[in-house]
Amino acid sequence: MCLNSLHFPQEQAWLEAAQAFIEETLCPPGKEPDVQLTQLVIDCVKTIWLSQGRNQGLTLPLSYSFVSVKDLRTHQRLPCCSHLSWSSTAYQAWAKEAGPHGVPLPRERLILLGTLTDLSGDLEQECRNGSLYIRDNTGTLGCELIDLDLSWLGHLFLFPSWSYLPPAMKSSGEGHLELWGAAVPVFPLTVSPGPLTPIPVLYPEMASHLLRHRSKHRNVQPNLAGELVRLSALVKSRKKAYFILFLGGSSPVGSHVSIIVQVPAQLVWHRALRPHKAYVLTELRASKLPGHRYRIWMTSPSSQLLPLKPEYVQELELELEGAPLETSPQPLPILSNPQDKKGPGPDGLVRDSRLLSYTGMVTGTLNQPAGLYELDGQLGLCLAYQQFHGLRRVVRPGVRLELQDVHLLQSMGGGTRRPMLAPCLRGAVLLQGFSRLMPETQSSHRAPGASLYEQLVWEHQLGLPLYLWASKALEELACKLCPHVLRHHQFLQRSSPGNPSLGLQILAPTLEVLVPPGCPGRNTHNEILEEPHHCPLKKYARLQTPCSFPTLAALKEEGKSRAWASFDPKTLLPLPEASHLPSCQLNQRLAWSWLCLLPSAFHPAPVLLGILVPSSRKGCLRLQDQSGSLPCLLLAKPSQPLTDPGLIGCLVRAERFQLVVERNVRSTFPSWKELSMTVFMQKKQARVYVQILLADALILSVPRPVLHSATSSRPPQTEPSLPEGPHIGQSRLFLLSHKEALMKRNFCVPPGASSEVPKPTLSFLVLGSWLGGTQRKEGTGWGPPEPREGENSDQKVLLIFLSSSVRWFEFLHPGQVYRLVVPGPPTPMLFKEDGSSCISQRPPELAGCASCLTVQDEWTLELASSQDIPEVLGISRALPESSLTDLLSGNFTDSLVSFSAEILSHLWIKPGSSGATRRCVKLTVALETADCEFPPHLDIYIEDPHLPPPRGLLPGARVYFNQLEKKVSRSHNVYCCFRSSSCVQVLSFPPDTTISAPLPHIYLAELLQGEKAPFRATASCHVVSVFSLQLLWVCAHCTSICPQSSAKIDEPLTLFLWTLCTSFSVLRPIVLSFELEKKPSKIIPLEPPRLQRFQCGEVPFLTRVNPRIRLSCLSIQEPEHPSALGALVSSC
Repeated sequence: MCLNSLHFPQEQAWLEAAQAFIEETLCPPGKEPDVQLTQLVIDCVKTIWLSQGRNQGLTLPLSYSFVSVKDLRTHQRLPCCSHLSWSSTAYQAWAKEAGPHGVPLPRERLILLGTLTDLSGDLEQECRNGSLYIRDNTGTLGCELIDLDLSWLGHLFLFPSWSYLPPAMKSSGEGHLELWGAAVPVFPLTVSPGPLTPIPVLYPEMASHLLRHRSKHRNVQPNLAGELVRLSALVKSRKKAYFILFLGGSSPVGSHVSIIVQVPAQLVWHRALRPHKAYVLTELRASKLPGHRYRIWMTSPSSQLLPLKPEYVQELELELEGAPLETSPQPLPILSNPQDKKGPGPDGLVRDSRLLSYTGMVTGTLNQPAGLYELDGQLGLCLAYQQFHGLRRVVRPGVRLELQDVHLLQSMGGGTRRPMLAPCLRGAVLLQGFSRLMPETQSSHRAPGASLYEQLVWEHQLGLPLYLWASKALEELACKLCPHVLRHHQFLQRSSPGNPSLGLQILAPTLEVLVPPGCPGRNTHNEILEEPHHCPLKKYARLQTPCSFPTLAALKEEGKSRAWASFDPKTLLPLPEASHLPSCQLNQRLAWSWLCLLPSAFHPAPVLLGILVPSSRKGCLRLQDQSGSLPCLLLAKPSQPLTDPGLIGCLVRAERFQLVVERNVRSTFPSWKELSMTVFMQKKQARVYVQILLADALILSVPRPVLHSATSSRPPQTEPSLPEGPHIGQSRLFLLSHKEALMKRNFCVPPGASSEVPKPTLSFLVLGSWLGGTQRKEGTGWGPPEPREGENSDQKVLLIFLSSSVRWFEFLHPGQVYRLVVPGPPTPMLFKEDGSSCISQRPPELAGCASCLTVQDEWTLELASSQDIPEVLGISRALPESSLTDLLSGNFTDSLVSFSAEILSHLWIKPGSSGATRRCVKLTVALETADCEFPPHLDIYIEDPHLPPPRGLLPGARVYFNQLEKKVSRSHNVYCCFRSSSCVQVLSFPPDTTISAPLPHIYLAELLQGEKAPFRATASCHVVSVFSLQLLWVCAHCTSICPQSSAKIDEPLTLFLWTLCTSFSVLRPIVLSFELEKKPSKIIPLEPPRLQRFQCGEVPFLTRVNPRIRLSCLSIQEPEHPSALGALVSSC
């Protein structure tokens, strides 16, 4: 080409750049430059450029530059498109047609050339899988096009219109090209002339008969001709890839014949075949597929795919002898209009899906890794039941698809409302048009995970309703846990032996219930060939949503919402009890209440899911996800506390749990009549937490590299870390004998410390004994204990936990053996006597301990095992308890008592009410005794600074109280108080079903039996006298309570009340529910009956009278037979 004949420098420079590009990128390497190739490329470019008619007098596209495959893969980071023959006006009109809801592909002025091939790089022919590529000297790049002519393969083309989509951010995949319009060959394509003689062919009916007969023609390799009536999906297995096509005659009900194509070089035919067009396939052979009952035609390596032209073929006449060896397969069903079908069956029954063909546009992406899309704004599309690896990168809003033999499923339930189209392997999904839109900015959790979704379909055999629910659940779970708790690829990775997918482990308990065991795997050959058709999409039943995975923040808010929606003072204080309560008692009983929500109270039932994290600020345990955290109270089993710190950072999945909401209300209700008026509720607070038995939960380990940053309760920059390389450190075992309360304490300031006034620090202390000597880290284990020179065999140790080390509070319990681990180089005398790092902080009341250590933030705790030290096996794990005699006696030799009890009531007391000087919580508990029919009741008071009380102190819960202070009231009642040395341990949660047992019905005389008398009971009795009456007046203006003023005996109101209290309206039979005002105790013996004189008329009587028993009324009811009881009393 003569470059000197050009008149414009710009054109000269453009041509020189084009020539250099062609020589480097398109010419065969190692050979002389091909001048003819250069000229042909320039001519092709000029032809396309001038075809637009608006080239502004320019004969060359000077604003365009050539681009190689390598340049696209290396430098093009954003999606783009290029249209060489378009003007700017044409592009703007094209972009405008993309619609208002998407962003059109930006235009780049690039010229793309390359060879169209089905070989990736230098792969051998056997490695072909049906994919298409553009190749030049710099590499290969995958591509998609609408209509493929097989004669184009191996030829050099100019692509006037195309778009490029790079791989997703942080993805290991590759970008791909979408080729719009017709490609322009650089070299003219050779048009092959027709055959010299007609090709002998068999049509479907004769070909089908030939397969079923044993004849002399059995071994021939015939040519088959017919119309393509069905095309299966391209199936890729571990052994080989294949697809099956069906040729039929001109009649819709005529015979058809199936042909399997599995030669690697012929898989690209799948892109060229189009339904309802006629083809000839040459040199076929008969074959028997494993697991399929019929013989089938199969292509050979020398087979060809040709368009059927009647003038070039001639039907071959064969004479078939003998009876057929096989029955004829059933003809293909005729697809009917879905409107002609009846509607789906009733809910819960198995239904049949409908087979149809559909052409539409993708209008939305529901879940790209799961293969879920929206069609035409109305239908759902699920491609998961096909292996749509090639289509996955192309399908996005704006793409037009033709679905052949697709299943239509409606009313599936499980949270899916729209009808769904889902193709199985029987039908093909054909590309009809590319999208003009940029790919959607997918949230990062949707990028990985396609292999996990494939596992749900292909290995776990999920039907479509359950698959849709599982896909939605995995999406919700990814939003809960990724990316801060887990990385997306870790959560959605494919399960493999020894490396199960975390996402699949979370769903497994639900799927095991819903998926019947022993489901056979998919037989791909039969799914395509068998009639009647069977596949996972053929039959389905409406799915009731099995469960949901709400965020912890949503669950917490729902608990609060339900707690306050159900808060009804009239329900908490039912009449007639509330009608006789004064204002102070009325508001006191409303000050605290609680609500326990079980999963069955929600629909669908929620599954609790979160990472177990200890709080370094409050010392409690929390479940954490992306939305926040939720405090939790955990028990390993009933009466077995949580002791293993190794559970920190694990994922807890619980289907059975109790969502507890404790309500605190400050109210000023004047009387029971105003309980419905919310104006008297001044303040509302709620404390929400969950109670879980780990025996009912699934505990899953979280990958450790993510765990450190995800579950840290402190900022990353202050989190202690272990030295890199082999872990070094030292440790020592100790037996925990006592744990004190978690509260704010004052500690002594060491000399030289800051002059600021120290503030109380949240802390707790434990007392224990060292077991063995110090051990050093050896590899992954611990070395032998060092000899304890000069130490006592039973050396006591006091451990102080403050600052962030309070996070170990919930794991430490008396009777357990723990290992205290100190990372870093060994420090001599660290665990020795007087080797404390903070002797100055030793609490004065425990100054007699031999060793005192402050647990540092970076130290850790481990639960000891039986392999750690032999003495662990012989250690008693029983909790120390005071005897009932010591607990209820007047002996105060040891005023600290420990016991187990069931909580009966939980009451908040304000200052000034019930004689309290400051606010406190009053717990009434029933002591656990084996030899007493009616267990004794006891009151426990918790005051500041121990408020609010520990979680879990709920009516119905069993609790172990350790080292409470025993006291005796002026009325000789034993009660206990919470002190700094006290601690509680919840043994069991309140029962899920709160069935209140009826109070025992007794005679009042039985209350004189002391210990054998119940604390609460019901008695049928008769009111014989009223001792006193108190009137509380309600101000009509401000509705406040006014005390009773003095009244004279002759005032009309007083006379009326006196008459009323002595009438039969008051002095009558009743059924009284009561509790003893004075608790049974052994402090003072029961008073003996005393002689008392009575006068009956003129006759004196002397009799023994028992001491008066004081009762508190719980409720009053009318007797069932008042006449009989009244007659009995009057006769006495």
